[in-house]
Amino acid sequence: MKFFETSKYFTLKKSTYINLRWIAIIGQLITINVIYFIFSFKFDLILENLIILIGVLTNLYLIYIHQRTQLLDKEAFYFLLIDVLQLSCLIYLTGGITNPFSIFLIIPAIFSSSCLGFKSNSLLVVITVLIILFLTFFNYPLPFPVNEHFHVDAYYYYSIPISLTVALIFLNYFALKFGIESRLRKEALNKMQEIMSKEHELLSLGGQAAAAAHSLGTPFSTIKIIATDLLTQFKDNKEVKKDIELLGSQIDRCGEILKKLTLNPIIEDDFIDRDITISNYVKEIVKSFQETGKKEFIVNYDQNSNPLNITKSIEIVYGMRNFIGNANKFAKTKVFISVKSDSNFTEIIIEDDGKGYPSDVLRKIGEPYIKSFKSLNNLKSGLGLGIFIGKTLLEKNYANIVCRNSKTRSGAEVSIKWKNKDLLDL
Repeated sequence: MKFFETSKYFTLKKSTYINLRWIAIIGQLITINVIYFIFSFKFDLILENLIILIGVLTNLYLIYIHQRTQLLDKEAFYFLLIDVLQLSCLIYLTGGITNPFSIFLIIPAIFSSSCLGFKSNSLLVVITVLIILFLTFFNYPLPFPVNEHFHVDAYYYYSIPISLTVALIFLNYFALKFGIESRLRKEALNKMQEIMSKEHELLSLGGQAAAAAHSLGTPFSTIKIIATDLLTQFKDNKEVKKDIELLGSQIDRCGEILKKLTLNPIIEDDFIDRDITISNYVKEIVKSFQETGKKEFIVNYDQNSNPLNITKSIEIVYGMRNFIGNANKFAKTKVFISVKSDSNFTEIIIEDDGKGYPSDVLRKIGEPYIKSFKSLNNLKSGLGLGIFIGKTLLEKNYANIVCRNSKTRSGAEVSIKWKNKDLLDL
C-alpha cells in the first residue's frame, strides 16, 4: 500500500508555491540582515545566510530542473519538509523556541492540509511537533543583547511549545475540514456541470433529429412512391418483388427511427421552441414521472392567477425535476404540488406524504454528500446531491429555496419562489 496519495486533488501548483517561497526567503534575508546590521544583534550571520541559501537553491531546482507544472503529493511533502527544517535551523541558532519567529514553524504544516493527502499532512504535523519539542530543549541562546535581559519563569517557557502545538493541531484540523468540504463541493459542481452539458447535448440532438426528419421526409416519400410503382410493375417477378418489399420496409424503418429521435414525431415541440409558463414546466415534469412510476401526483393551479410566459431554461427544468423527483422518491403514495402566482411573485410548493427530512439532515440541506444517521434504509437515504444540484441551479436563476418539513402533511416541503421581474429577465 502506497503511503503518499496519488489522487488528482492532492497536487500543488508549482508556480504558486515557488512565488510563496521567494516571499519567505526574501523575508528571512531582510530580517536576518536588518537585525544584525541595524540593531547590532550578535549571531553567526554567515551560517544563517548559508541556511537561507538552501531555500534559494531548492527554489532554483523547482524552476529550472523540475519539469512538471504540478507538484505531486510526495514531492510537495519533501519540499515543505525542507522549509520546516530550514526555518528550524535558523531558529535553533537564534534562541530556539523563545525566538518570536518560531510561530512560522507551523505554517508549512497548516498549508499542507489543503494540498496534501491525509497521511502526508499527518506526518508533516508530527515532524513539526517533534522539531518544536527539540527546539525547546536544545538551542543556542537568544542573540546579544537580548539574552542578558530575557528571563522567564519555567511555566511560561514551556507554555510556548504547548501553545504552538495546540495551535498547529487545531488550525490544521480546521484547514483540513474546510479543504475536504471544498473538494466535495467542487466535485458536486463538476457533476452538475457534466449533467447540464449532457442535457444541452440531448436537446441539440433532438432538434437536429427533428430537422433531419423534416428534411428527409420528402425524399423518403418519393422513394416510397417509386417503390410502390415498381412493386406494381414487377408483381409477377417474385425475386424482384421480394427486394422491392424489403426496400419499402427499410424506408419505413428509417422514418420510425428518426421519429423516435425527436421529442414529438408529429408536430413541432412547443415545449422546446417557445416561451412557456411555470405551470407548463410542472405539467411536463409530472407527466414524465407518472409514465415511469406509480405515485399519485396532485397538482393544484387554483392560485395561479398570473401565469407568466418565460424563456425556456434547461437549468430550471432540471432544478425543478430534482426536487419533484426527490418528493417522488420519498413519498409513500402521493406528491402534492401547488403552483401560485400573483402580480409580484411566482411560487411552487412541493410536498410529499413520506417521513420528511431527518432532523440531522434538515440543518444541512443544500450541502452535497450529506447522509442521515437515522435512516433505516441507507440505499434510499441518498447523499443530498440531487437537492444540492437543484438548489444551485434554481438559485442561479434567481429563485429563493426553502426546505422544511410540512406543517400540514407528514412529509417534506420545498418552496421555490421567484420575483416575477426576475423570471421575466431570464
